[in-house]
Amino acid sequence: MKVLIIEDEKPSARRLKRMLEAIGVTAQTMLHSVEESIDWFNNNQHPDLIFLDIQLSDGLSFEIFEQVEVKSAIIFTTAYDEYALQAFKLNSIDYLLKPIDDQDLETAVTKYKARLPQKTNIALDFDDIKKLLVNPIDRVYKKRFSVKVGQHIKLVNIDDVECFYSENKGTYLYTTEGRNYLIDTSLEALEIELEPETFFRINRKFFININAIKDIISYTNSRLQIKLNHYKEAEVIVARERVRDFKDWLE
Repeated sequence: MKVLIIEDEKPSARRLKRMLEAIGVTAQTMLHSVEESIDWFNNNQHPDLIFLDIQLSDGLSFEIFEQVEVKSAIIFTTAYDEYALQAFKLNSIDYLLKPIDDQDLETAVTKYKARLPQKTNIALDFDDIKKLLVNPIDRVYKKRFSVKVGQHIKLVNIDDVECFYSENKGTYLYTTEGRNYLIDTSLEALEIELEPETFFRINRKFFININAIKDIISYTNSRLQIKLNHYKEAEVIVARERVRDFKDWLE
């Protein structure tokens, strides 16, 4: 049985590999990003089983299958909350909630092996799953963030945020007043906390507010440069692979 692990956190990937080895399963390959995975699938025989993390360093793992026809069974590994997991239940997909439990892992592998004689694969609609995760029915999005200012706690309304960005392993929000604040979350977590019609992740480091866009300029390598109303601390560039989705989002 050929097994592949796609997980952006290398310690987590190594831990899962060791857990699989403990139950007699060897993962021959470990990948850590959307870009790396697409390249690998285009140049290698597809495995029998993939352990797939949802959020990778350069985007949602579903983006892999927008360019590659999946030919493998999949067990998702995810830190998404129980509410978001309706996406997996509705599509009859196996998943493991992080941190992965040894018994749950063994049960999932046993379930996969039990299906082998039938040689049946689940028809996966990744677009539907992505929509359910990013924009599930009745999801309540963040309305405000609490930030620490000295010894005080300040509330920042979401409408007052121009952008979110990562820097030096921290995540910051930048306000319409020209202030930035460190927040206790990650850009990956913001993926399902921000209202998708208002905020868009243009690259690995930035979410921007559509109402904060002052200008959009053609940039090198088929990218776009964004000028925001107040944020000027660094260049704000739409990654080439995100340009098409960004233009759709604008409309």
